[in-house]
Amino acid sequence: MSNVTTLLDAKSVPAAKAALICPARNETYSYGKLRDEMNRIGQGLVTLGVKKGDRVCIYLDSSPEYLISYFACWRIGAVAVPTNSVYRGEELLHAINNAGAVAVITDAQGAAVVDSIRARAKNLVHIICTAGSCTGSVAWASFPGAPAGMRAVNCAPDALCHIQYTAGTTGKPKGAMLSHGNWMTALDAEREALRMCPDDVYLGIYPMGHVGLSWGLAMLRAGGTYVMMERFELERYLALAEQYKATVLAGMPPVIHSLNTAPPGTEQRLCGARVIISGGGQLLPAVWEAFDRRYQIPVANSYGLSETIVIGSGTTTLPGYPHLTRNYQSVGVAVGYTEVKIVDAIHPETEMACAKAGEIALRGPSVAQGYWQMPEATAEVFLDEGWFLTGDIGYLDEEGILFITDRKKDMIIMSGWKIYPTEVENVIIQHPAIADVAVFGVSDERKGEVPIAAVVLKPHMTLSESDLETYCRAHLAGYKIPRKLMIVDFLPRVHGWKLLRRDLRERFGGSGS
Repeated sequence: MSNVTTLLDAKSVPAAKAALICPARNETYSYGKLRDEMNRIGQGLVTLGVKKGDRVCIYLDSSPEYLISYFACWRIGAVAVPTNSVYRGEELLHAINNAGAVAVITDAQGAAVVDSIRARAKNLVHIICTAGSCTGSVAWASFPGAPAGMRAVNCAPDALCHIQYTAGTTGKPKGAMLSHGNWMTALDAEREALRMCPDDVYLGIYPMGHVGLSWGLAMLRAGGTYVMMERFELERYLALAEQYKATVLAGMPPVIHSLNTAPPGTEQRLCGARVIISGGGQLLPAVWEAFDRRYQIPVANSYGLSETIVIGSGTTTLPGYPHLTRNYQSVGVAVGYTEVKIVDAIHPETEMACAKAGEIALRGPSVAQGYWQMPEATAEVFLDEGWFLTGDIGYLDEEGILFITDRKKDMIIMSGWKIYPTEVENVIIQHPAIADVAVFGVSDERKGEVPIAAVVLKPHMTLSESDLETYCRAHLAGYKIPRKLMIVDFLPRVHGWKLLRRDLRERFGGSGS
């Protein structure tokens, strides 16, 4: 028997205990209510004809219904296909058609988008509408209660339960195939890494269409309480942390940066927190150190991907082990049953020596089975013996602590010299006039590529190219200095945190990859 939803069947957690809190709607779901809703919607899907192995697309904003939809699909052995509410018609159509989804769960606003592409959605039969009036749909509220004692469908550990589409930072999104066994080991790895327990309260901000949701599910696995935010807004985040006495905080580099610039006294509003998570992009050392010194809250600086369910098969710094931060630069050690090795970026069959940079490869029970209906793309990165090539460049020190230097595809090669954008960004971000920075390469006829810096300035600050060059020359080798400065209002990011260097390359003259 293997079904991830059995985490809600645990008799050790009182049915009346708060499992999910949605402050925006003043709603609380106890463990018992969450289980009942999961079963009700699961049974409703079965009544519509959804079978074990069928794909069901979820097209909602982060909400209790989103979480219940995951659980309902998994409960009956169906495959959840989460999407983001910011998707437009063609993006949604790609997910529906690529996955072969037979049903979509959405709301009134999303139903209008679904309706615009429905004629081209080859396998789509049912639209389930969670709220509002949706023409040609089945109302979420119309499903009757499920039979008492409804059990989870028996699934093998390798049975598919989730197709997670990548962010598409390098092209068409690919669907990572995740199984019940993947998820079960991922939730236990995250629970163990942060030592989650029934007394914990987690404040979650990651979109529910993203594998970052796993931190919230890990909290439910631990018997704690998950307080959800639809999206990050600093004052609201601080208010909820205070109100619910959050002990585990979801974060990401922009969140931690925002906390660094928050007014004096903010420290007291987070006094109940024992750890904050960072992931989804590099946490610059200067930002991390400033946060650590001000708040004295350990950062679980985590490394994982959609294909590994975050740190299901990944690494993190651990609360209680400050030596793992390594001068605010590392992403810690392997957790759970993860293995890490560094391989040659061109010849992955060659393993690199200690402290030598190369491509990071991960192996473990939460690594995806491959990409849905993409055998060639699967063969490129899912290797024999279970290793997954991440596309990230890094190295391991003598104690097995992992450091990330850059994305493989982001590396700039200028006249044969290799330039890692993150290294340059780590220097530039410390300039007193700069609030945010991205370094990327653009094509150059003579040198192949040259580095360019796009920066967001702090309020009322100015910066010239000569100012930047002078500053960089004091800290970097000459070939690493950006050849051009672009002042921008903001940097493009996926879900607000993962930097899209490809967009910058395209905007400022590069072809991208």
